[in-house]
Amino acid sequence: MDCLFCKIIAGEIPSNKAYEDDMCLAFHDIAPQAPVHVLVIPKTHIASADEVSADNSAYVSHIFEVIPAIAKKLGLENGYRVITNCGEDGCQSVKHLHFHILGGKKLPESMG
Repeated sequence: MDCLFCKIIAGEIPSNKAYEDDMCLAFHDIAPQAPVHVLVIPKTHIASADEVSADNSAYVSHIFEVIPAIAKKLGLENGYRVITNCGEDGCQSVKHLHFHILGGKKLPESMG
């Protein structure tokens, strides 16, 4: 499989890690859209939100359990935004489910 995020998980491509455990990896986005912009990805390949199922939803649940801790570690006490893009019209650039954590300033309503 030629998936950029799977290669990052495997350590084949370096990343600036913000958090890691056995089910997910969070790393700083290389083209940040906010002062804090971290991507959180499951350590199993799920192409998009359209492919979340009973078989893999534990990964998504776990990600949402750790997002508050990641946000706190990153100093986002005043709030943040969590976004996932799905499919071409949703501007999903990497076909591996990922969640953007954006914060560090008052975000525009039009962002996201």
